[in-house]
Amino acid sequence: MSGRYVIIEAFLRWAETAKAESRARAANALGRAYLQSEMPKEERDAAELAMTYLLDDPSPRVRLALAEAVAHSASAPRNVILSLAEDQPEIAGQIILFSPVFTDADLVDLALHGSDVARVLIASRGQVPRGACAALAEIGGETEILCLLENDGALLSQASLRRIAERLGDCADIRGLLLSRDMLSSDIRHMLMRQVSDALSESALVQTVIGNTRLQQVTREATECATVTIAGTAQHEQLPDLVEHLRQSGWLTSAFLMHALCSGKVDFFACAITNLSGCDERRVRSIISRGRVYAIRALYESAGLSRDISTIFVEATVIWRDASRQNGAAMLENVSSRLMRKFRLAEPPAAATQLLDMVEKLANAERRQAARSFAALATLAAA
Repeated sequence: MSGRYVIIEAFLRWAETAKAESRARAANALGRAYLQSEMPKEERDAAELAMTYLLDDPSPRVRLALAEAVAHSASAPRNVILSLAEDQPEIAGQIILFSPVFTDADLVDLALHGSDVARVLIASRGQVPRGACAALAEIGGETEILCLLENDGALLSQASLRRIAERLGDCADIRGLLLSRDMLSSDIRHMLMRQVSDALSESALVQTVIGNTRLQQVTREATECATVTIAGTAQHEQLPDLVEHLRQSGWLTSAFLMHALCSGKVDFFACAITNLSGCDERRVRSIISRGRVYAIRALYESAGLSRDISTIFVEATVIWRDASRQNGAAMLENVSSRLMRKFRLAEPPAAATQLLDMVEKLANAERRQAARSFAALATLAAA
């Protein structure tokens, strides 16, 4: 019989009669010796077998002592680590939270098949790989997701953040943590903003104070303004995803597109027309910035705008070109007011009338803002 088996037999005979406290000290010492001492291969194999035997020890104190000895080491036996990770929470917690032995696939499997506590521990690790983050984003509850979002070591992709927003964006704490992330994509910001708007609309108190019909109008207008702001601040590479998200959400209406154009959000507007028309982006941008009137109208009609409405968009585009060469701060007032002067005396069809009503609201809102700014400056000068 080899020396390895002699060592194991002696350990097993001792363990049968030793008290739990003694076995716990032995388990901890065995784990530390395995990781920190230079052992001949035969003794090392024997120590691993002994640790494997201790995994079935009836006393949790013994298994906890072993977990504490091996939890932080990348050299710990993999079978021991995986087994301890499935033990009761106090024992598994040491392993799941700290062990560097786990692969991304291990953590994904543990997240999918483990308990809520196991998922919280995974979300709280010093570094959470992308795959584990994706698994938690897909199935984690509020507690696990809050831990994940608060963990700077969690490698969350935009896809995982989007899934969290879809599943749990109605939780105010989760929504706040998502919105605080500087790199959050614009389409996710819009999704979260809509959830805030929906929450306000469904509030019985707000409905009582404002009235349901008025509330729907206010929230729609506020959401549209906020969406235009998001569109204007989005990074160029984020625009296609944002546009597609808005298209699927039913937001790329003629009124919204006109709002974006009048507000000078031309990068977003061009991306939206590219999406709706299917034309090449460079050609769309070229036509909007330099094309003749007939080319602009043909482009807008290929995006689904009717002739009555496309005529207003063409005029807005021409006005924008002129306004963009002047003071950018006054662009909204310039475009919307000049559009109103152009079409005020005409009697356009109903669809065009609704569009022009929206343009007039924009012009009036800009005038009110200009008046507030003037009053603030006058007060400051008089002080």
